[in-house]
Amino acid sequence: MRPARLNLRTEVHRRFNPLNGEWVLVSPHRNVRPWQGQTEVPNELPSIDYDPSCYLCPGNARAGGTRNPRYESVLVFDNDFAALVPAAPAAQFEQQHLLLARSEAGRCRVICYSPLHNLTLGHMPLEGIRRVVDTWAEESAILAADPQINAVTIFENRGAIMGASNPHPHGQIWGNETIPNEMAKETRAQRQYHRERGTCLLCDYAALEDRLAERVVAANDHCLAVVPFWATWPYEVLVVPRRHASSLVDLDTAARDGFAQMLQSLTRRYDALFEISFPYTMGLHQRACDGRHYPETHLHAHFFPPLLRSATVRKFMVGYEMLAGPQRDITPESAAARLRGCADR
Repeated sequence: MRPARLNLRTEVHRRFNPLNGEWVLVSPHRNVRPWQGQTEVPNELPSIDYDPSCYLCPGNARAGGTRNPRYESVLVFDNDFAALVPAAPAAQFEQQHLLLARSEAGRCRVICYSPLHNLTLGHMPLEGIRRVVDTWAEESAILAADPQINAVTIFENRGAIMGASNPHPHGQIWGNETIPNEMAKETRAQRQYHRERGTCLLCDYAALEDRLAERVVAANDHCLAVVPFWATWPYEVLVVPRRHASSLVDLDTAARDGFAQMLQSLTRRYDALFEISFPYTMGLHQRACDGRHYPETHLHAHFFPPLLRSATVRKFMVGYEMLAGPQRDITPESAAARLRGCADR
């Protein structure tokens, strides 16, 4: 006997995430529950375009003592307090097969998007965002050429609520000796999908979402921004290039233009949603650079914003989420509808 047709809008259910093989619990009825918990201070942009006390503004001394050049565009430098450092001799610790540690080499780079202290990615002119995209690609290629680095992760934490240590708009580029957990899970899932079906998981998914249009936030000729069917965070968005590309380096001129335009459109919609400088963690996943061939890997960007109902109420990943699995109240379909309705200003 076939199960009854599930109502995704009203009934409690689980959704499968094909990119990592995990399930997400969706509880639409909980969206109306009263909130008497912690409220946040809305994220606000600095009011000045230069701060003499900022470690990232042009001409200022950084916390490590190095002085920034008086840069006029994008600035990239090695993190003064890097989580990864170039390789020392390989080492390992093991005790009774339960206690295991291995050395990890790498490099951590910081990218300042603009010399202006109060200019976020979405409100930069399009040509400025395009320079950021080009720099991401160039830095990825440089790190990939290092024989000690086998994976590159590009990310941005925007806002104090997401742990940003400095309000000057910037991101980071980390190169690891090993392939990090989330990239490894996605790589395995995409490879398995390709083996079983002979097609690309994200190419198929983008085409399906484009046809259904329920969860699409914005689209152009080269990119699609969608609240994924399996989203965990309330206003999570996945940005997928339409043409198959495994890395930023693989994007041609037109595709980079489209990718930059989509970043601008999406982040402006975020800011318009609650009329604040919207916080998020953003990250790009691309193919590993360990010398193997990854034709099934499809470049994409994840946006994970923490806000739930307003500028002051956030989603906490605690309790069930930490002990069992991810859970959400706002359905991806309703989140996408709200973002679609926001002015791309």
